[in-house]
Amino acid sequence: MRKLVIVFFILTFSCSAPHKEDPKLPILGRRETTEKKVNGKMVIDTTYHTVGDFKFLDQDSNWVSQETFKDKIYVADFFFTSCPTICPKMKAQMLRVYDQFLDNDEVLILSHSIDPETDSVGRLREYAERLGIKSEKWHMVTGEKQDIYKMGQESYIVTAKEDENAEGGFLHSGAFLLVDKNRQIRGVYDGTDEMKVDKLIQDIPRLLGEYQKGQ
Repeated sequence: MRKLVIVFFILTFSCSAPHKEDPKLPILGRRETTEKKVNGKMVIDTTYHTVGDFKFLDQDSNWVSQETFKDKIYVADFFFTSCPTICPKMKAQMLRVYDQFLDNDEVLILSHSIDPETDSVGRLREYAERLGIKSEKWHMVTGEKQDIYKMGQESYIVTAKEDENAEGGFLHSGAFLLVDKNRQIRGVYDGTDEMKVDKLIQDIPRLLGEYQKGQ
């Protein structure tokens, strides 16, 4: 087996908008291509970037891990409850996604707090109650700070970190990330932009349709 090339796809908001004629959503993130011999013929094998394993506590003190999302697709983002800038707008837009797919058991939402020292389980529960959301549908999680930052930067390839120069003391992406049942990132959308979230709402049924067709 011989490695041919490693390609990096930069996750920008524009990546989430494939041409209308494309039957499937793209697979985003890093990919590694290798050449190997199968039955005497050289074939190309591609390994796609996937979201890594994780284990965090949600607003109901329940452990949430990759197993929680087995056979599900989900939308992930990063926030903190005291955020003075984009988070309120992001949560208003995520509520639209939540309401649209509330009765679809195949679709979940995962929000990671990047300020776990402040965002305890109790604080997340109060925040979730103000939003009026069901925890089994929308998990708001807290955990070890470095574990959460690592998930953002290495698994979702977005900014999630402390920054004393940023308003509120933290710097994070406003992206909503659409993750498929294979833990591959299939879309990135600006969570502060209503039109981009409209696109996410349209793309979720497209992604679900891939599984209904047995693809």
